[in-house]
Parts: sequence; C-alpha cells; structure tokens
Amino acid sequence: MKLNGIRYLIEQGVENIWKNRMMAFASFCVLLVSLLLVGTSVLAYQNISSMIGGVEAQNEIIVYMNDDTDADKLNEIGSQILTLPNIADVQFYSKEEEYLALKERMADYDVLFDALGDDNPLVDSFRIKVEDITQMNKTVSQLQQLEHIMKINAPYEFVSFLTQLRVILSWVMGALIAAMAIVAIVIISNTTRTSVYARREEIQIMKYVGATDAFIRFPFFIEGMITGFFAGCGALVITWLVYDAIVKIIENQVTLLSIIGIGSIIPFDAIYLYVALAYLLGGALIGAVGSAFSTRKYINV
Repeated sequence: MKLNGIRYLIEQGVENIWKNRMMAFASFCVLLVSLLLVGTSVLAYQNISSMIGGVEAQNEIIVYMNDDTDADKLNEIGSQILTLPNIADVQFYSKEEEYLALKERMADYDVLFDALGDDNPLVDSFRIKVEDITQMNKTVSQLQQLEHIMKINAPYEFVSFLTQLRVILSWVMGALIAAMAIVAIVIISNTTRTSVYARREEIQIMKYVGATDAFIRFPFFIEGMITGFFAGCGALVITWLVYDAIVKIIENQVTLLSIIGIGSIIPFDAIYLYVALAYLLGGALIGAVGSAFSTRKYINV
C-alpha cells in the first residue's frame, strides 16, 4: 500500500471518531473504567505487599550473650554472625549503653536504680535482621551453634502469621486482578462489537465495491487505537490524583506509619513511568485490536 493510501486510511479513522462520537465516547468510557479496574487492583496489591515487607523488616532476632563474654570474643562472634546466610543487618548493644538508656526511659524509678548501685543486671546483645523471614527458623538454628550464647529471642508466631498472610494475599489479589481483567475484556469486546454493528452497512458496502479486508479494518484499527490511547491518558490522570490523595491521608496517620514503616508506601513518582506505559500502551492496543477484530463478522459477507 502506498503512503498516500495509508495517510487516507488514518484520516478516515480519525474522521470516524467524530462522525460516530457517541459510540466513540461510550468505548472511551468503557476502556477508561476497565483500565482503572485492573490498574488499581495491581497498585493495591503492590502496596499491600510492600507494607507487609515493611512490617517484616521491623522484626528482628535478639541474641543475648553470656555475662562473662569479653570484648574480643564479642567482636569475633559479631563477625561470625555477619558471615551467616540470610543476615541483612547486625547491631551490637552493650549492656552499659542499654543500662543508661533504661535509666533515661525510667527516670521516675530512681529509687530502684539506687538500690542496684553499680550492679548492671543487663547483658550484651546482638539485634539481627534477616533477609527472608521464612528462613528465620534455620537462621536461629545456625546462631545457636555459636559460642557464649545465653538466649535467643525470635518472633516465631508473628513471622508465621506474616508468611501465611502474604500467601493468602497473593492468591486473593491474583484472583481479583484476573477477574477484573476478564470483566474488562468482556465489556470492551461487547462495546466494540456494538460500535461496529452500528456501522455494519458501511462495512458491507465497502466490501461489495471490492475493498480488501485490510483496507476496511485499518480505519477501525486507528479509531480504536486513538480511543484507547486517550482512555489510557484519562486512567493515568485519575490514578495519579487518587493515588496521591490516598498517600497524603496515610502519611498523616503517624501510628499507622509506625507499624507499616514510612518506606512501605510506594511513591507514585517511583512507578509513574511503568503505570503510564501500561495504561497508554494497554489502552491503545486493546482498543485497536478489539475494533479490528470486531469487523470480522461484517466483512465475511
């Protein structure tokens, strides 16, 4: 096909949008809602998963050392802990620092501390964060093999709860996203078919006068692609505004942020490009392909 012919078909596709603006607007609205359904479901899953990860990151294993462990041995044990697999971070807390911090937190109990005198009831400890909480039991077992360990505290029950929650969430959100995608496809297909049905006589006349299938479909392809692209733009703007508004509301909830971690909320700036590409390309592709394939029934005359 010559360049002039392609240009003519593109112009026809753009012109058809205006000629059939009511049906084009209906297709736009359906595509917009469908993209929002799927897009918001994916974003919700990503943020909930990130929040769970933020809670997981706040869990730590506390290793209490024997009181008679000297400084050189503590340094050696700290180095040994760092060499273990699944260790993300290790912080050493001396009993002297912990005792001073305890006295500051319990400033109203001077009598108690005066009774203790120079005796420090605390012990040195290591606080360890793991990379994968599902491997926490294995990590604790490895820590127990080290020398001079008095006691190890690990949040086994909470870790088990978070692990199960992540699995359940993955299944539920996966099913929800799949359902939203199926609903979107069905609605888009029906709307596109209705749009093409309203112009079936035009298609059949073109077929009778000798137009090829590609020549008939191309304007519909362009029309659907443009409609889908603008639906993607609309979905992007709405998602952006709503997402930022929700993030601002959450940021004002200090108690909630202290639980899930302030870094657990994914900023829109960090995912803007991916969301924009998904909406714009997805909308254009679905609109174009849906419009082109919906002409098949009326081409085969």
